[in-house]
Amino acid sequence: MIRLVTLIGVCLMLIKFGYTQSEPFKWYVNPVIPGDHPDPTLTRIGSDFYTSGSSFNPTPKIYHSTDLVHWEVIAQPVSAAWNYYGDTPGGGIWGGHMVFYGGKYWHYFGKGGGSMYFATAAQPAGPWSSPIELRIPAGMSGLGVDNSIFIDDDTGKWYLLTKNGRENNHIVELGSSGQPTNTVLDLTWLNPDAEGNPYGWAEGPVMWKYNGYYYYSFAEHLAGKQYVMRSDTLTGEESAWTIVGDNIFSGTPATYNRPNHISPVVMLDDGTSWTIAHSYHKSSGWYAHGRQGLLCQVTYNDQGFPVIQYPPDNAVNAPDFPDKGIPWMVPRPDLFDTDELDPCWSFLGYKPQRTWSLTDRSGWLHLMSFNGDNTIIQNDGEHNYSLITRVDHQPASAMDEAGLWIINGPETHQAKVFSSKNDEGLNILAFEFGESSYVVENNSGPVVWLKLVRNNHLLSGSFSSDGAAWTQIGEVIDAKAIDAEQSQFNDFTGNQQGLYVKGAGAYFDLYIYRDAYTPMMAECPANQYGTSVTLNRIPPSSLDYLGDNDWAMYAGIEFGNEDYRKQPDSISVTAASASQGGVIEVWLDSLDTGTKIAECKISNTGAWDNHRVFSAPVLTPVSGCHDVYLKFKGTGSDRLFRIQWLTFTERSDTTSTVEESHLFIPPAQFELEPNYPNPFNPETNICFTVPETSHIALKIYDRSGAEVVTLFDGVKNAGRHTLLFDGHELTSGLYFCQLNTTKYRDTIKLLLLK
Repeated sequence: MIRLVTLIGVCLMLIKFGYTQSEPFKWYVNPVIPGDHPDPTLTRIGSDFYTSGSSFNPTPKIYHSTDLVHWEVIAQPVSAAWNYYGDTPGGGIWGGHMVFYGGKYWHYFGKGGGSMYFATAAQPAGPWSSPIELRIPAGMSGLGVDNSIFIDDDTGKWYLLTKNGRENNHIVELGSSGQPTNTVLDLTWLNPDAEGNPYGWAEGPVMWKYNGYYYYSFAEHLAGKQYVMRSDTLTGEESAWTIVGDNIFSGTPATYNRPNHISPVVMLDDGTSWTIAHSYHKSSGWYAHGRQGLLCQVTYNDQGFPVIQYPPDNAVNAPDFPDKGIPWMVPRPDLFDTDELDPCWSFLGYKPQRTWSLTDRSGWLHLMSFNGDNTIIQNDGEHNYSLITRVDHQPASAMDEAGLWIINGPETHQAKVFSSKNDEGLNILAFEFGESSYVVENNSGPVVWLKLVRNNHLLSGSFSSDGAAWTQIGEVIDAKAIDAEQSQFNDFTGNQQGLYVKGAGAYFDLYIYRDAYTPMMAECPANQYGTSVTLNRIPPSSLDYLGDNDWAMYAGIEFGNEDYRKQPDSISVTAASASQGGVIEVWLDSLDTGTKIAECKISNTGAWDNHRVFSAPVLTPVSGCHDVYLKFKGTGSDRLFRIQWLTFTERSDTTSTVEESHLFIPPAQFELEPNYPNPFNPETNICFTVPETSHIALKIYDRSGAEVVTLFDGVKNAGRHTLLFDGHELTSGLYFCQLNTTKYRDTIKLLLLK
């Protein structure tokens, strides 16, 4: 009896602490590594998985996972301070593969120009040694790039798979020192130039073993077919190999329609096999996100050759692993409260160690200029987010800038919100992309908050003196050019986002990727089950066909921290329903093992294009960064409702406990924010901030100046407030909302489209 009770207790503990696969982790949609992740490799070491690949000018990273779906950056095997790094958009590091051999970890990589190197470490997280150049075996012209490592578990030997030019494929045995031995298997017969290179470049070679066979797979080029050949012996003899002369990807292409450059295939304990591939987005409108990291299951046909289905747009079964607490892979927030820079950040090209510091000022990143500029960046792979930082910058001239930006691979396009001076010596805050530029005077002083919001291709920039009341800088800018296909294959590198300085350096207090209190587009979940997107005549599109137990997840949402002192009061969802409606359950980090913080009821709105704003209180204190799951509940329909926007409203009242009282900071000024959604049909949210208890009037006017409705006329306490404007009785057209107080007046435009 005691043993039975003990076993039951252990089982309950396993469930409680996440050692079983929770419901949302049974499914996934690609990409699992959003943003640029070209030429991926994959290594299984025990119960852990690691991937790396080409990074080019950004500093390379090693990613870690326990389930092949959720990934975290744990190391940078090559330092930006390495003297041979270089600094050109298409240069830097080509390829990268981490393996465990001889009791230590090895990371092999190439450098633009054809040289190969390796670094070693006692642990995957490092520290990593300085790179050591590989010698070129006799008779070979070079080692090339985009190479990988194969370890033969049956013999204990390991090999470097090389590709140097179109026709030079080789398998090079390595010794215990990591350097090539004198044993080289010559595969130049695979892709002879005399036959016009039948397999294109036959690049990115990888190997694995399955069912007694050696499998050697390679890509046509960076976005072409994927081929494979096999042999029951590891040899360079052509007669021993049987090749599949067609693409091993099959089925119906979807968003990622040309995946290739697969990693070595890993087999799990349950017998399933998996690989990571890269692929550009099918639409050239998002081409510049780069070659994103796709997880694909591998099966074998009756002839024993691997087959991979084109990644679909809908959810597919994930590998059967428990949740170990790794969040979805999106850019990570940072408080800069450690002595070492988090490995999620890359530099652009060579940067000496002296060009940045986390100890010059506690809790701040000091980013110094090197040869005129400096930046720290992360992959920019999603279509909707809100970047926030707090910067201390004292520009001396118009050449000095510090702020947030999105930069493309060739480093020719930048969208940025920044602090600077103008040519007249006035301190300014600016929002720019291409020829579009908006400037306002900086009356906040050297320390200012900046925000850069992406809603698909539309960007907006804002500033704040306190992180509570935000003022938009100019108008929304269409930045589609930074996302579209560009010359030189976008220099192989997708868009990046992060912090930058030009001229004078600056201090940065924090970095937020997705702000909970800035409206989020519902059409952009990072992961989902059972949903689809319906394109609307007037953006945004809707996350639609939401049935019982369907769900959507939004990654990396920041609710508040010690530098960004906020806490959610409620959630608001813009939704429409022509059926009976239902309920949205709001969960943090997981649907079943996480924390449910709210339930928002959605009722019938009369039509599928008649959107209303529904709100519900947040039932438990929330802080920090979380993946937020929306679970849709209801009966009698596979289309309960559809949603366009979600956002959280921050607490604006003083709290009753000493522990929580510091969370509320009164806004520094009056502010009337842009409404959302806009255009709208028929409801929209209007937000405004009040720095002190004041009498305010909020009214709507038509184009002739006639008053349409008074939304509020009375006293409001200090804080941020949201009011709903319902235009269902009005005709389509342009309207104006005006906020009036004894100290402040401002007007915004509203566009009602029915």
